[in-house]
Amino acid sequence: MSLPEKENLGQMASLESLPSEVWNRAASFCAYQERCELEVRAKLQELEVPDALIGSVLERLAEEGFLDERRFVESFVRGRFSIKKWGRVRIRQELKLRGISDELILFGMELIEDEVYQEVLNGLADRKWAATREANPFIKKAKLQRFLLFRGFETDLIRETMERLSRQPS
Repeated sequence: MSLPEKENLGQMASLESLPSEVWNRAASFCAYQERCELEVRAKLQELEVPDALIGSVLERLAEEGFLDERRFVESFVRGRFSIKKWGRVRIRQELKLRGISDELILFGMELIEDEVYQEVLNGLADRKWAATREANPFIKKAKLQRFLLFRGFETDLIRETMERLSRQPS
Protein backbone atom coordinates (compact mmCIF):
# COMPACT_ATOMS: atom_id res chain seq x y z
CA MET A 1 0.00 0.00 0.00
CA SER A 2 1.39 3.38 -0.95
CA LEU A 3 1.69 6.15 1.59
CA PRO A 4 -1.13 8.29 0.09
CA GLU A 5 -3.48 5.28 0.14
CA LYS A 6 -2.62 4.64 3.79
CA GLU A 7 -3.27 8.28 4.68
CA ASN A 8 -6.56 8.27 2.78
CA LEU A 9 -7.73 5.09 4.49
CA GLY A 10 -7.82 6.86 7.84
CA GLN A 11 -9.47 9.96 6.38
CA MET A 12 -12.19 8.52 4.11
CA ALA A 13 -15.21 10.74 3.79
CA SER A 14 -17.96 8.13 4.01
CA LEU A 15 -18.24 5.46 6.65
CA GLU A 16 -19.86 3.09 4.14
CA SER A 17 -16.71 2.94 2.01
CA LEU A 18 -14.45 2.36 5.02
CA PRO A 19 -15.73 -1.11 5.94
CA SER A 20 -15.56 -2.23 2.30
CA GLU A 21 -12.00 -0.96 1.88
CA VAL A 22 -10.94 -2.41 5.22
CA TRP A 23 -12.60 -5.72 4.43
CA ASN A 24 -10.83 -6.01 1.07
CA ARG A 25 -7.43 -5.26 2.58
CA ALA A 26 -7.94 -7.60 5.54
CA ALA A 27 -9.22 -10.43 3.34
CA SER A 28 -6.26 -10.04 0.98
CA PHE A 29 -3.86 -10.03 3.93
CA CYS A 30 -5.35 -13.28 5.26
CA ALA A 31 -5.66 -14.94 1.86
CA TYR A 32 -1.93 -14.51 1.16
CA GLN A 33 -0.93 -16.81 4.02
CA GLU A 34 -2.35 -18.14 7.28
CA ARG A 35 -2.53 -15.42 9.93
CA CYS A 36 -3.35 -15.34 13.60
CA GLU A 37 -5.71 -12.82 15.12
CA LEU A 38 -2.88 -10.81 16.66
CA GLU A 39 -1.18 -10.34 13.27
CA VAL A 40 -4.42 -9.24 11.60
CA ARG A 41 -5.22 -6.88 14.46
CA ALA A 42 -1.74 -5.32 14.16
CA LYS A 43 -2.18 -4.92 10.40
CA LEU A 44 -5.55 -3.23 10.85
CA GLN A 45 -4.07 -0.87 13.42
CA GLU A 46 -1.22 -0.12 11.02
CA LEU A 47 -3.86 0.80 8.45
CA GLU A 48 -5.35 3.15 11.06
CA VAL A 49 -8.65 1.32 11.24
CA PRO A 50 -10.74 2.56 14.19
CA ASP A 51 -10.70 0.20 17.17
CA ALA A 52 -14.49 0.00 17.09
CA LEU A 53 -14.32 -1.52 13.61
CA ILE A 54 -11.45 -3.98 14.18
CA GLY A 55 -13.56 -6.41 16.21
CA SER A 56 -16.25 -6.67 13.55
CA VAL A 57 -13.67 -7.14 10.79
CA LEU A 58 -11.98 -9.94 12.74
CA GLU A 59 -15.33 -11.57 13.40
CA ARG A 60 -16.29 -11.47 9.73
CA LEU A 61 -12.88 -12.83 8.68
CA ALA A 62 -13.39 -15.79 11.02
CA GLU A 63 -16.97 -16.38 9.82
CA GLU A 64 -15.90 -16.43 6.19
CA GLY A 65 -12.93 -18.74 6.82
CA PHE A 66 -10.14 -16.24 6.24
CA LEU A 67 -9.03 -16.35 9.87
CA ASP A 68 -8.75 -19.68 11.68
CA GLU A 69 -6.38 -19.97 14.65
CA ARG A 70 -6.30 -23.79 14.50
CA ARG A 71 -5.35 -23.73 10.82
CA PHE A 72 -2.74 -21.05 11.58
CA VAL A 73 -1.17 -23.19 14.32
CA GLU A 74 -1.03 -26.22 12.04
CA SER A 75 0.63 -24.24 9.25
CA PHE A 76 3.01 -22.45 11.62
CA VAL A 77 4.16 -25.62 13.38
CA ARG A 78 4.65 -27.62 10.19
CA GLY A 79 6.55 -24.79 8.51
CA ARG A 80 8.79 -23.90 11.41
CA PHE A 81 9.61 -27.52 12.12
CA SER A 82 10.05 -28.93 8.63
CA ILE A 83 11.53 -25.89 6.89
CA LYS A 84 13.35 -23.94 9.61
CA LYS A 85 14.12 -26.99 11.76
CA TRP A 86 12.98 -25.36 14.98
CA GLY A 87 12.44 -27.38 18.14
CA ARG A 88 9.29 -27.56 20.23
CA VAL A 89 10.50 -25.02 22.80
CA ARG A 90 11.05 -22.27 20.25
CA ILE A 91 7.85 -23.04 18.35
CA ARG A 92 5.88 -22.94 21.62
CA GLN A 93 7.44 -19.58 22.56
CA GLU A 94 6.66 -18.07 19.16
CA LEU A 95 3.04 -19.23 19.34
CA LYS A 96 2.67 -17.73 22.82
CA LEU A 97 4.04 -14.42 21.50
CA ARG A 98 1.29 -14.51 18.89
CA GLY A 99 -1.40 -14.89 21.54
CA ILE A 100 -2.29 -18.49 20.75
CA SER A 101 -4.15 -20.40 23.48
CA ASP A 102 -2.44 -23.19 25.43
CA GLU A 103 -4.96 -25.68 24.04
CA LEU A 104 -4.00 -24.84 20.45
CA ILE A 105 -0.29 -24.86 21.30
CA LEU A 106 -0.71 -28.37 22.69
CA PHE A 107 -2.52 -29.36 19.49
CA GLY A 108 0.40 -27.98 17.49
CA MET A 109 3.01 -29.84 19.51
CA GLU A 110 1.15 -33.10 18.89
CA LEU A 111 1.58 -32.59 15.15
CA ILE A 112 5.33 -33.22 15.48
CA GLU A 113 6.07 -36.94 15.55
CA ASP A 114 8.68 -37.97 18.11
CA GLU A 115 10.66 -40.14 15.65
CA VAL A 116 10.89 -37.38 13.05
CA TYR A 117 11.72 -34.85 15.77
CA GLN A 118 14.65 -36.97 16.97
CA GLU A 119 15.85 -37.45 13.36
CA VAL A 120 15.85 -33.69 12.77
CA LEU A 121 17.70 -33.06 16.04
CA ASN A 122 20.30 -35.72 15.22
CA GLY A 123 20.74 -34.42 11.67
CA LEU A 124 21.27 -30.84 12.83
CA ALA A 125 23.63 -31.95 15.60
CA ASP A 126 25.68 -34.18 13.26
CA ARG A 127 26.08 -31.39 10.69
CA LYS A 128 27.01 -28.78 13.30
CA TRP A 129 29.42 -31.15 15.04
CA ALA A 130 31.19 -31.89 11.75
CA ALA A 131 31.24 -28.23 10.71
CA THR A 132 32.62 -26.91 13.99
CA ARG A 133 36.39 -26.59 13.69
CA GLU A 134 37.43 -26.48 17.31
CA ALA A 135 40.28 -28.43 18.87
CA ASN A 136 39.05 -28.05 22.43
CA PRO A 137 36.24 -30.60 22.96
CA PHE A 138 34.60 -28.52 25.72
CA ILE A 139 34.32 -25.46 23.50
CA LYS A 140 33.05 -27.62 20.64
CA LYS A 141 30.34 -29.11 22.88
CA ALA A 142 29.40 -25.66 24.17
CA LYS A 143 28.99 -24.35 20.63
CA LEU A 144 26.80 -27.29 19.69
CA GLN A 145 24.71 -26.92 22.82
CA ARG A 146 24.14 -23.18 22.23
CA PHE A 147 23.20 -23.88 18.60
CA LEU A 148 20.63 -26.52 19.53
CA LEU A 149 19.22 -24.46 22.41
CA PHE A 150 18.77 -21.49 20.08
CA ARG A 151 16.93 -23.76 17.66
CA GLY A 152 14.56 -24.63 20.49
CA PHE A 153 15.31 -28.22 21.37
CA GLU A 154 14.86 -29.58 24.88
CA THR A 155 17.86 -29.69 27.19
CA ASP A 156 17.56 -33.41 27.97
CA LEU A 157 17.45 -34.33 24.27
CA ILE A 158 20.45 -32.10 23.59
CA ARG A 159 22.38 -33.77 26.41
CA GLU A 160 21.62 -37.26 25.00
CA THR A 161 22.65 -36.17 21.52
CA MET A 162 25.89 -34.64 22.78
CA GLU A 163 26.74 -37.83 24.68
CA ARG A 164 26.16 -39.84 21.51
CA LEU A 165 28.42 -37.52 19.50
CA SER A 166 31.20 -37.44 22.08
CA ARG A 167 31.31 -41.27 22.10
CA GLN A 168 31.93 -41.34 18.35
CA PRO A 169 35.51 -41.36 17.10
CA SER A 170 36.57 -37.93 15.80
